[in-house]
Amino acid sequence: MSKKNDINYIVKCVEVSQRARNNGNTPFGAILVDSEGNVLLEQENIEITDSICTGHAETMLMACASHKYTKDFLWNCTLYSTAEPCAMCAGAIYWGNVGRVVYGISEKRLLELTGDNAQNPTFDLPCKEVFTRGQKNIEVVGPFQEVEELILKVHQGFWN
Repeated sequence: MSKKNDINYIVKCVEVSQRARNNGNTPFGAILVDSEGNVLLEQENIEITDSICTGHAETMLMACASHKYTKDFLWNCTLYSTAEPCAMCAGAIYWGNVGRVVYGISEKRLLELTGDNAQNPTFDLPCKEVFTRGQKNIEVVGPFQEVEELILKVHQGFWN
């Protein structure tokens, strides 16, 4: 995929994250795209994650994807996310066998944004570091300065 295509899919994730916020959930979104560029799945965070600790968009997307597609198929897919997947989500991506991850803002930037908010005790652990501890060569692309403001706008006023 080209950088322009990656950015376009991140913008689509921002739309999903806005839906999450509109639905009363934490403002995160993820999509799964096949090797042909088709959007296969969209997932927002579900419920406030105090109620469902594994309700992150990426983890929920991977649970659905692993039921619908084979691991061989998923290896040629890309998971896009507004924010860098946390350690839990990176684990779901790893076990689900998605071969490429693209994100908009880094975990470090998310930590700056959410601070010590109890609803999102953000790790300062890059997903690339999680993946390097495994046996798969998962490609990681991000962050993208070009979409940071757009992503941050969805979060404005949420973490106060």
